[in-house]
Amino acid sequence: MSTDYQRAREELGRKLRELRVTTPDGRLTGVQLAQRLGWQQSKVSKLENGRRTPTDDDLRAWAEATGQPAVFGELSARLKGFESQIRSWRRQLAAGHRPVQETWNRTVSDARTLHVWEGTIICGLLQTADYARCVFERHAQLHRSPRDTEDAVRVRMKRQEWLYRPGKRLNVVMWEGALRARICPPEVLAAQLDRLLGVVGMDTVNLGIVPLDAPLSLSPGNAFWMMDERLVVVEDWHAELWLDDAETIALYRRVWDTFADAAVFGTEAQQVIARVRRSIKV
Repeated sequence: MSTDYQRAREELGRKLRELRVTTPDGRLTGVQLAQRLGWQQSKVSKLENGRRTPTDDDLRAWAEATGQPAVFGELSARLKGFESQIRSWRRQLAAGHRPVQETWNRTVSDARTLHVWEGTIICGLLQTADYARCVFERHAQLHRSPRDTEDAVRVRMKRQEWLYRPGKRLNVVMWEGALRARICPPEVLAAQLDRLLGVVGMDTVNLGIVPLDAPLSLSPGNAFWMMDERLVVVEDWHAELWLDDAETIALYRRVWDTFADAAVFGTEAQQVIARVRRSIKV
């Protein structure tokens, strides 16, 4: 967890503790507050010590239980402030994948140019419905989130309309390992690779593939998306990082350029994809 994020969580915890000890009715112990809220005392302790991130509902309940409901707006603003950078999958997927995909659709829709690095799976804007379905099912199982796979697939497919709008440009570089990852049945992967072969040469798509034997200046690392050099979204197992400061964006652009230097494009990219496609026994 980032130092800045943890520091902000600890600051919020201190504010919660301050509310507990300054209630209009006098100081409450952690045990007393837990009893009022119907929580385990350990939850109160973890929130106050910055070892757990509260939800909006937690903050509202805390403000009301300490007799200070008007402070909820401030608490919620603090939470949104530091969660704008780190968005945990536990929270995002509480209602399933569809709301997450809808947020992505809105974010991508506003962008004119995307720079994407994918080292493990096919870029979402280029996925087939069957491939996307496999991805959502795997991640729903991992995060034990609600299963809304078909809705999520439809929203992701809707996002691909972006590729056919004038003035848009997708610059995507993928590692060859992403083409080979068997996260779906062979026939689904084969159809997905056929789809990739078809997008090479599209006016709005600049697709590069980093061959497995290409010399690399950096390890493949995490996937990330850059929107118009104003926002970078980095994917990890527990969360997404939404980063918008200029220095960090410039760093990720250098990373993307480094992978692009190792990639092949156009006909050479098609040859790599076709080689992988031939290796799949359907």
